[in-house]
Amino acid sequence: MAFTVNIYYTGTDGNAKKFAEEMRSSGLVDRIRAEEGNLRYEYFLPIDDPETVLLIDAWANAEALDFHHKSPMMKEIAALREKYRLKMRVQKFTELR
Repeated sequence: MAFTVNIYYTGTDGNAKKFAEEMRSSGLVDRIRAEEGNLRYEYFLPIDDPETVLLIDAWANAEALDFHHKSPMMKEIAALREKYRLKMRVQKFTELR
């Protein structure tokens, strides 16, 4: 069963966009995309909210998502989120087949 997770990162002074840019420039995005079971990992900028970035993160199954959540990369992501003082809102969708 595949999962898609939408994460809305919200901050001030353009920090959400800076966070996404640092995720990409640091290589974290490429490392996450290379993880087994990752189907999608993309950032989007909502047109009506310049202080929010949307991450669409899709995984092939619960095991792949759990492995990602237990990986050392999660500490790196959390540190960047703290650096930019971001709040998160998460939505999880399950694909039924």
